[in-house]
Amino acid sequence: MSTNTTSSAEFSFTESRRLIGDLFRAQAWIYWTDFLLTYAAGAFCFTQVYGGPIYGRHQGFQGTFEQTFFFFASVLLFYRASLFIHEVVHQRTNERLKWFRIVWNLLCGIPFLIPSFVYYTHIDHHRRKHYGTDHDGEYLPLEHQRGWQILFYLSWCFVIPIVAMVRFLVLTPLAWVIPGFRAFVHQHASSMVMDPTYIRPLPTKKTLKIIYIQELGCFLWSLVIVVIAPLAVGQWPTPFLIHAYLLSVCIIFLNSVRTIGSHRWSNNGEEMEFLDQLLDSVNYPHHAWITELWGPVGTRFHALHHLFPSLPYHALPEAHRRLMKSLPANSPYRLTEERSLTAGIINLVKRNRQHTTMQPASHQA
Repeated sequence: MSTNTTSSAEFSFTESRRLIGDLFRAQAWIYWTDFLLTYAAGAFCFTQVYGGPIYGRHQGFQGTFEQTFFFFASVLLFYRASLFIHEVVHQRTNERLKWFRIVWNLLCGIPFLIPSFVYYTHIDHHRRKHYGTDHDGEYLPLEHQRGWQILFYLSWCFVIPIVAMVRFLVLTPLAWVIPGFRAFVHQHASSMVMDPTYIRPLPTKKTLKIIYIQELGCFLWSLVIVVIAPLAVGQWPTPFLIHAYLLSVCIIFLNSVRTIGSHRWSNNGEEMEFLDQLLDSVNYPHHAWITELWGPVGTRFHALHHLFPSLPYHALPEAHRRLMKSLPANSPYRLTEERSLTAGIINLVKRNRQHTTMQPASHQA
């Protein structure tokens, strides 16, 4: 572990909490307004690429500027709408957002095959004893791995949409009728994680009930798209499926790039101290007009989010401003900032190359 902890005595969690204590109340109207407007705009842009009503015949790709613009606009908008899954999971116990969680799953989680239960494991990413260890499916020691493994991780975007369809259309009904297969599917094919070797703990009965309901929705949606709709219209909706696939690939790729920049990935499997976890995470407070596009719904303040996971996304910019204004000049929190996502990823690549070149020497010694 390479993070320097010599400044641990200079950081006060209590003082930081006091500075932002009034910001922890989630404003439901902000959640509803943001998500619904984003989703509606994304659906509009999607239909402009599509060329008509959502159930009409797809016009195919015409190569026009307008169609290209609306495609990438729909990517950014649906990407933002999808990332509300982060808030849905962190605000699971907030009764004021109960209907928001339900509506998000109906409009976004189920149609996009990312029901909220696949992200429940994200909570382990925030457990201090789990972060960066085998119990954390959202962590890879990218600083210590070979450089090609970063590219390999990014390449998953081409496979994940197909895997998700197989998961809910094929594996789901098999898991319903084969008791032993249910455990396998849950442990190995039910998590939105980075580490493909991650084994998800078995669920409680209450969680399993939620999983069954959300699985059913995803199964029925997949069945309609792949089986029922083609039989009804008498043809395979190839242009629509290509459109949906390319949209998914772009969204997943963008999220993967954001994820690479969200941490410094300096841990190599050991349990980390809290301050080390904070310094291993990154904030991107600058150039909000562009960082909000690739890091929406508060994800550009990832270090702050690890410091206070229950802080609602709409409060993160103000909370960061207060902390940077009031904390001492030598506070470790100030080390969490990066100038840009590009700078963060370049720094990761540089550290990765340093470890790669040093590794043979250490073996020879």
